[in-house]
Amino acid sequence: MSAPVVLRLAAFAAGPGGGNPAGVVVVDALPTVDEMQAMAAEVGYSETAFLAPDPSAGDPSRAWTVRYFSPEAEVPFCGHATIASAVALGRRHGAGTYELHTAAGLVPVEVALGSAGEATAAFTSVATARRILEPDLLATCLDAFGWTAADLDPTLPPDLAFAGAWHVVLPLRSRTLLAEMTYDFAALRTALEDAGLITAQVVWRERPDRFHARDPFPVGGVVEDPATGAAAAALGGYLRHHGLIEPPTDLTVVQGVDMGRPSTIGVHVPVAGGVRVSGTAIDITDTA
Repeated sequence: MSAPVVLRLAAFAAGPGGGNPAGVVVVDALPTVDEMQAMAAEVGYSETAFLAPDPSAGDPSRAWTVRYFSPEAEVPFCGHATIASAVALGRRHGAGTYELHTAAGLVPVEVALGSAGEATAAFTSVATARRILEPDLLATCLDAFGWTAADLDPTLPPDLAFAGAWHVVLPLRSRTLLAEMTYDFAALRTALEDAGLITAQVVWRERPDRFHARDPFPVGGVVEDPATGAAAAALGGYLRHHGLIEPPTDLTVVQGVDMGRPSTIGVHVPVAGGVRVSGTAIDITDTA
């Protein structure tokens, strides 16, 4: 049997060279966990998604089981790999709605294909949630970045947010702090792993409907993601919970700029339930 083909797409690209690379593997039946982990490590992107049709569905081409692997670990949900997967399915089976059965729950995705071959997709996350960020964990995270409480935006509370995976949200008081971000990889990885978190989402609010973000992902063996759809969905839920937006409303998350991979993530926050995240996905060869 030949090895599965790995499609390589950049999700949320804001132009040539932008977006977050993801591997997408579409197969008739999922490989073993060890095989998927080995393939993800070989691909080397922050996430590789593995998709197999759901045989119990009326139309198996529209319902898929999905698992996500970073180079070092499986994660329950990944936003940018979901957008890339949706575009890959749309190219194969046509535009429309697909059901993705993830470890976090059912995630519907919609795919639109343009006349020139351009593709966009949108997913609706599972219901969002949040938890209090305990002072000790906050202090540990700040130490890993070399920041103090005075570097945080006093109008945006640090918190823990969920939209399929848990993230620590650290809002900064200035764009300069975000641009100059560095951190202790080992220390932050330990802190996040011990707390069951996937990334640290560091954000700066440019205006009420526009945020700049950076997302270290040491848990997956990745220094930083240039676009993080799961964290963007979690951010939408966080803002709604704290009454910092008036839903339904639309937001834009700009990410990857400081890495040289500019990315734009569209976020629609409804009154309740999951958050809708939208963006492009283009072949990696188109981003060179």
